[in-house]
Amino acid sequence: MAELGKFERKLPEDRRRTLIEATLACLAREGHAGLSIRKISKEAGISIGLINHHYGGKDELVGHAYETLSLALLENIETMVTEAGHDPRARLSAYFRASLSAPVMERSTLRTWVVFWGMIEHSPAMKDVHDRTYAGYRRLLSALLKDFFASRGWPEPDVRLAAIGIVAMLDGLWLEWCLNPEIFTPDEAIGLCERWADVFLNASAPRATS
Repeated sequence: MAELGKFERKLPEDRRRTLIEATLACLAREGHAGLSIRKISKEAGISIGLINHHYGGKDELVGHAYETLSLALLENIETMVTEAGHDPRARLSAYFRASLSAPVMERSTLRTWVVFWGMIEHSPAMKDVHDRTYAGYRRLLSALLKDFFASRGWPEPDVRLAAIGIVAMLDGLWLEWCLNPEIFTPDEAIGLCERWADVFLNASAPRATS
């Protein structure tokens, strides 16, 4: 019997991880139009047959790559929030910093993300992944805002809309920086988010009655 290749001996999860990494590398380099199962196979060192064994097609693999990257970035944010301690305002600041630092603030991440966004309109599977993963970012933000208001004993405003606005602001700053990082620094972007949060939080504080 022929000797098995090094990837043949890997567990399925290891193979999938290798495929995801290869898919992300190819997307950053080739874009979706130049992406093919053959190129992913070559990048990963895994046969086309094994790829077809794990995935029903290129779009399914790209969708898994999108979900994997998005959840990894969210996990990084959650870790930084946890490390910030128990103060709700400090935890919100940690969310901003994690969202506007590496690996998010890397132009290769933009190249990959643009491909994902371009597929959402035409792929129900990609739209589903986008909706589910972005909901995770909003849930975390909503929880952080709720904790802040609860710690102050203040009435809670519409944190759902606030979380939507913060995510949109972070995406906009990230996109602008990736397109031209000479316009502003990541620290300036974080400062903008901090000032927005201060205005929003202070505006939501109860007003003393005469």
